[in-house]
Amino acid sequence: MPQTIQIQSKCSNGIELLKRPRRNRKNAAIRLLVQENHLQPHMMIAPLFVIDGAHIKQEIPSMPAVYRLSADLLLREVVELYQLGIRAVNLFPYIPAEKKDSFGSESIRPDNLLQKAVRLLKKEIPEMIVMVDIALDPFTDHGHDGYVDEKGYVINDATVERLGEMSVIAAEAGADIVAPSDMMDGRIKYIRNQLDQAGYQDVGILAYAAKYASAFYGPFRDALDSKPKFGDKKSYQLNPANQREAMLEIELDEQEGADLLLIKPALAYLDIIAKARAQTNLPIGGYHVSGEYSMIMAAAQKGWIDGDRAMMECLLSIRRAGADFILTYAAKNMAAILRMSN
Repeated sequence: MPQTIQIQSKCSNGIELLKRPRRNRKNAAIRLLVQENHLQPHMMIAPLFVIDGAHIKQEIPSMPAVYRLSADLLLREVVELYQLGIRAVNLFPYIPAEKKDSFGSESIRPDNLLQKAVRLLKKEIPEMIVMVDIALDPFTDHGHDGYVDEKGYVINDATVERLGEMSVIAAEAGADIVAPSDMMDGRIKYIRNQLDQAGYQDVGILAYAAKYASAFYGPFRDALDSKPKFGDKKSYQLNPANQREAMLEIELDEQEGADLLLIKPALAYLDIIAKARAQTNLPIGGYHVSGEYSMIMAAAQKGWIDGDRAMMECLLSIRRAGADFILTYAAKNMAAILRMSN
């Protein structure tokens, strides 16, 4: 035991302290009692990469502990996630180069990779919420989120029509929620109308309401081999310097019929999450994106930080900013840690 020192409850000027905030931090029990924000497995959505074939588990070097999974192994992974308390997954397809073209034709082919994966998951574990990414970049040979004109500019309205087709196909397969991540103008209203007209009024829309032209997407693009072959995405994704523009996008998506709103990335845009929380009553999510995830994992592998503690701290910061749910590649590991601590 260290030597104790007798200390008076007075400042050096002799005035007694009425407020001592450390009283509420003096032990684990009181800290837990007054904790303001909590993270639970059901607050996390696991993004998953699906690949065609069977018994395939492909490592993604730039995303430690994340894999491309064939449908059979994807099902096994989703069952494990459900057992850990996670209740939602978001699917992204890996499309080989030979199936890609400038129009993303594979995105609306009947019985394509995503449709088969959704059907399997909803048949075997119907209680799990299955979300489907709605964007053309995994399917196009140029890596952009829409049709491109002769000058390399992404065409808005024609792209929106294709996104509507993709959404209906996902709904037909049994998707609970479609998640348009493209940032085309007017796509939420169009998708809502297409779903309703096709009889899928109960299928929800998770709108990537404020998706920034960020430098943190590199590992994700490695995972899907979807890096743009020319130019960048600054003509349709948000300028990282802008805040009011994000609030406008969020307002428009809410007006057009979004059921849930997503801010992407999360850590570099906590201020946007907080402002969105003050602006809307819709559920808000933060996407803890691949670059944010991989930085922590890489530093942990070097032994520079405690990876689990740093990851938990980052996810709590997203909750503290006002997010109701979080998309994160750390969902499985964090859920396991939370389960052990309860």
